[in-house]
Amino acid sequence: MFIMHVFIHVKPEYIDAFREACIENARHSVQEPGIARFDVLQEADDPTRFVLVEVYRTPEDPARHKDTAHYNTWANAVKDMMAEPRTRIIYQNIFPAEAGWG
Repeated sequence: MFIMHVFIHVKPEYIDAFREACIENARHSVQEPGIARFDVLQEADDPTRFVLVEVYRTPEDPARHKDTAHYNTWANAVKDMMAEPRTRIIYQNIFPAEAGWG
């Protein structure tokens, strides 16, 4: 598994629009064969901060994801909503075993 957490800080006036764009992207993303999980999380104490938890089956799958129409629609829609450039951290899976990701 190739697990990525993407950290995003959104301008306050775009919180709702950003959420909607992320939900639409996630709905399509979970249908990709290379994606085991795609979560959209919003920080409880600061609603302008989001984390996308993206679990890919192989290290090549993120590039495939970025080639999809829904990703490009999302990226173009949210680029001006961000208060700063997004960042990411790559993780390795420990538990559950890869078979447990569905």
